[in-house]
Amino acid sequence: MSEYTAEYLTKVINSLKKIEKESSESINKASSKMAKAIKKDELIHVIGPGGHSNMGAEEMFWRAGGLVHINPILDAGTALIHGAKRSNRIERTPGYAEAVFDSYDITNGVLIIVNAYGINAMAIDCAKEAEKRNLTSIGVTSTSFADRVPDGHPARHPSGEDLHNLVDIFVNCHMPYGDALVEFEEIKQNVAPSSTLVNTFTVNLLTVKTVEVLLEDNFEPPIWMSANLPGGDKANKQYEEKFKGRVEHL
Repeated sequence: MSEYTAEYLTKVINSLKKIEKESSESINKASSKMAKAIKKDELIHVIGPGGHSNMGAEEMFWRAGGLVHINPILDAGTALIHGAKRSNRIERTPGYAEAVFDSYDITNGVLIIVNAYGINAMAIDCAKEAEKRNLTSIGVTSTSFADRVPDGHPARHPSGEDLHNLVDIFVNCHMPYGDALVEFEEIKQNVAPSSTLVNTFTVNLLTVKTVEVLLEDNFEPPIWMSANLPGGDKANKQYEEKFKGRVEHL
């Protein structure tokens, strides 16, 4: 292992340990709300509003060992497959989130907003839509960018607001400023991003804790089994039939 790959490994591990240690209280609060929604048979909506943040929603959906009640909001507008700059422009478009929420007919349950930067228009408007629709909002984000990116920057929502101040429950994923972690003396830009790693680790902590809460309440948590395992298709069929009309991407 080179000194640079070792640096990346060390910094990633330190970030994950920091999340588990310092965000445990907010994870407990968020998981309690998620467990309550599942017991009421309501959906847990998840959106990664912009570019690579979409992977936060994808990570929680249709996943081996994941919660069945997850409803991912995978809007094509911010998907990188349709163009990186197109995604960038759309995540900076005020008001776009309302149309997305309308198209998914989101009216109840819990909303998880996964966006480590937490400053763009789409992220901010998702939090505002949650409040408007009386959804409990959970923000998986970091304060590192929000605290340092100035008002008026094109990446910011016109209001200058930050996601972590708008959600009901803020879960800090502790992404460092700049995102990338590995430093080379020969170049100014750091290498190897961390945002997807800290986002997906955090949402999986939410899943683990939610299952723990449900079991403590003597409620059997609905969990997906890998369809690639023997018996996986059979185990999942009951959930597929139940949620086929409720979870759009099933």
